[in-house]
Amino acid sequence: MPERPGPLAGITVVEMGQLIAGPFCGQLLGDLGAEVIKIEPPGSGDPMRRWGRTTAEGASLTWPVIARNKKSLTLDLRREPGQEVARELLRTADVLIENFRPGTLERWSLGPERLHAENPGLIVVRISGFGQTGPYAGRAGYGSIGEAMGGLRYLIGEADRPPSRAGISIGDSLAGTFAALGALAALHSRQSTGRGQVVDSAIYEAVLAMTEAEVTEWDAIGHQRERTGAILPGVAPSNVYPTATGGDVLIAANQDTVFRRLAEAMGRPELAEDPRYATHQARGARQAELDGLIADWSGKIDAGDLLALLHDAGVPAGKVYRAEDMFADDHFTARSAIVRVGNALGHEFAMQNVAPRLSATPGAVRWSGPELGEHTEEILTGLGRSEAEIAALRDSATI
Repeated sequence: MPERPGPLAGITVVEMGQLIAGPFCGQLLGDLGAEVIKIEPPGSGDPMRRWGRTTAEGASLTWPVIARNKKSLTLDLRREPGQEVARELLRTADVLIENFRPGTLERWSLGPERLHAENPGLIVVRISGFGQTGPYAGRAGYGSIGEAMGGLRYLIGEADRPPSRAGISIGDSLAGTFAALGALAALHSRQSTGRGQVVDSAIYEAVLAMTEAEVTEWDAIGHQRERTGAILPGVAPSNVYPTATGGDVLIAANQDTVFRRLAEAMGRPELAEDPRYATHQARGARQAELDGLIADWSGKIDAGDLLALLHDAGVPAGKVYRAEDMFADDHFTARSAIVRVGNALGHEFAMQNVAPRLSATPGAVRWSGPELGEHTEEILTGLGRSEAEIAALRDSATI
């Protein structure tokens, strides 16, 4: 069956970002069918080509994922000839993504004001640690700093230990996700106005946006959320519980009707009528006590049998998955949640599939991260550059 074009087919995105925040935004748009042209410095490329775990040959295993569906164009943006090529490319592009320190594009004669003079419909997506304005705008800001300033780091970990972190670069990815959302909103707005605009995605604000009612609780009643490890205070039962075979199972039965089903599955239906556990507030007040009751029960049952029992009872439950569990799970297989994708060198990599899924115009992972400069000549030829002009740019180290 021929591959259907994604919902963003016909949209051209130029990505000037590096590392994670900007490139993750480009990954999301590319997954949904946009043509993403990634500009990289000649010779070195994006540092993500070398970061993280690597193959035996030293190639990054993050690169095939974050650079998937992209074309690689090498271009020295610090030099005028490279800047001119970039401006030429952007005259017909729909979206520009960058995650440099604020002011960098302006120094390169690529600021939004100049770009909009030549392409009024261009969407300029700018991702940075602290945003394009304000007293901190000029500071260097990695995702970890945004996670701390946005309030996430303070809440992760055990109460008696220093703040921890998620095992992934969540701040960068959140900023990239909100940037992609902003780009789509700006593209929709352009349909009626004909004009582009600047999308300003700050990492700390993307993190802040995910902190639910934390600031509202502090402002209204002076309540400061604290680190609580594996639980949310007052939400019970919802925790990881032991099994007879040593594998932990997560059970989430904090809603009254669901707790009633859990009590039935435990062979103790009276718990759901007991005033100490009958309501959400009552269970929250006796959270540790209730967790102990459930752990005493679950710890005597094989993990597989426990999950089957809970699923039959309609109680949300599941294993805490590692990567190897995902590959072995029939549901992952049935929905193609993990796909294998090749690159120009014939290498194949397993990676997560596109999310979300669209019924009529689904996205797709068409290829994994490109080789450095793999599409340079193709793109420059498309701009009308002759072989001699391309050779001159190469000789001058512009590409």
